[in-house]
Amino acid sequence: MRTTVGIIGAGPAGLLLARLLHDAGIDSVVLESRDRAYVEHRQRAGILEQGTVDVLRRVGAGARMDREGLPHDGIELRFATQRHRVDFPALTGGRSVMVYAQTEVCKDLIALQLAEGGPLLFEAEALAVEDADSDRPRVRFRHEGLEDVLECDYVVGCDGFWGVARKAIPSRLTQVFERTYPFAWLGILADVPPSHDELVYARHDRGFALLSMRSPAVSRLYLQVPEGTDAESWSDDAIWAELERRLETADDWRLARGPITQKSVTPMRSYVHEPMRHGRLFLAGDAAHIVPPTGAKGLNLAVGDVVTFARALTYQRDKGSTELLDAYSATCLRRVWQAERFSYDMTSLLHRAPDATAFEDRLQLARLERIASSRAADTDLAEAYTGFPFG
Repeated sequence: MRTTVGIIGAGPAGLLLARLLHDAGIDSVVLESRDRAYVEHRQRAGILEQGTVDVLRRVGAGARMDREGLPHDGIELRFATQRHRVDFPALTGGRSVMVYAQTEVCKDLIALQLAEGGPLLFEAEALAVEDADSDRPRVRFRHEGLEDVLECDYVVGCDGFWGVARKAIPSRLTQVFERTYPFAWLGILADVPPSHDELVYARHDRGFALLSMRSPAVSRLYLQVPEGTDAESWSDDAIWAELERRLETADDWRLARGPITQKSVTPMRSYVHEPMRHGRLFLAGDAAHIVPPTGAKGLNLAVGDVVTFARALTYQRDKGSTELLDAYSATCLRRVWQAERFSYDMTSLLHRAPDATAFEDRLQLARLERIASSRAADTDLAEAYTGFPFG
């Protein structure tokens, strides 16, 4: 099998890249190790930046998002029972975000790819990327019990941290930057309408809490818990009681309870792999970088990567210049490090470390009070949350 671009991974990054290339008249093949049902139901991110929303609309994947997604013009910060709303459009010249689950993005992009795009092979496990530093890279994969080879001009690894793409870059050529946090998120899905119409980020002496949603009828909520926590060690009543404590306000706001349908624990980690390119192998998304979920940047960073690659490859075809392809890693990493910085800032602003001192607690409150009282600080948060420019 031969194609111009071999794409490993059918998450939102790989699927969107295939769509961008299709629209540019460049052929591709997508290899996904899981089956379609798994890809369409794995729970991941749910906040789309303005730039991500714009790209999905541009490639024809925005119709259902615009019907069913929840546009959000701000978030609320809570601390010391106070409430402060960050007004995105007023601070950013009209930018906002969209609540629309990654599962739904994948469903929309899969439908487009199967109807109009190139081959999308499910249950096709990539085994290795070979000859990445040549002009004929190859992806060795297994599909329907047989080994095969996908010959390409370029390979883009959208296969996550544990995938084969990153491992194909010699360790002597790479540098890794990472931080592991001593806490995690206990997340729940609950069949109850959200108790607020925008996301609420709460800093509390007992730890962080987040009120989010998946739809007008389904709430998504999170609690900071110690690293290594077993989700089943928390009863439903204990979760709701702790959420009420941490989301408490000085006014008459109340948290609505409902049946919890899912519990999970998400570890907190920052990770960057440099460079994001080796020869004709390009890394995108979690294959190259991971952010703690506090800043809602993971999926959006992956979108920025594949937009950058598609633009660079189109430029190479049209202009005969590899200038943008050669700059791919540096271009992406500028945006990645800004997102890493913002995600770290949000995490350290809102979470209480296990060994936090009274001095550090007061610093957190001072930082939050600064955001609540300063338009400049408010604007910095709003600009970062709604998204850094692509490219």
